Amino acid sequence: MLVEYFPVLIFLVIAAGLSLVLTLVPFVTAPRRPSEEKNAPYECGFEAFDNAHRRFDVRFYLVAILFVVFDLEVAFLFPWAIAFGEIGLFGFITMMIFLVVLTVGFIYEWKKGALEWE
Repeated sequence: MLVEYFPVLIFLVIAAGLSLVLTLVPFVTAPRRPSEEKNAPYECGFEAFDNAHRRFDVRFYLVAILFVVFDLEVAFLFPWAIAFGEIGLFGFITMMIFLVVLTVGFIYEWKKGALEWE
């Protein structure tokens, strides 16, 4: 019975070896030329600050939440499209209700100005 899992074991060994090689090769071959510009902070688009308890603008979180919502929408649409022939009319109506709810939410966010960055 364990012989059936041998191809999986080979795949895992090759994947781990390839990951290790692809991780270590740049350390050996890449030139190291640090500069002030390369070492500058780049996360979030602004300079680092000294106080970690500084307040962030709520728009950062709003954009993140909107991204997650619409990313999940796409994640639900792909399996639905694949199984569309098997789920029939009930699946179609259910997905249309889901899309209408998301569209209404999107229009609400748009009208409230959540997508405007001042």
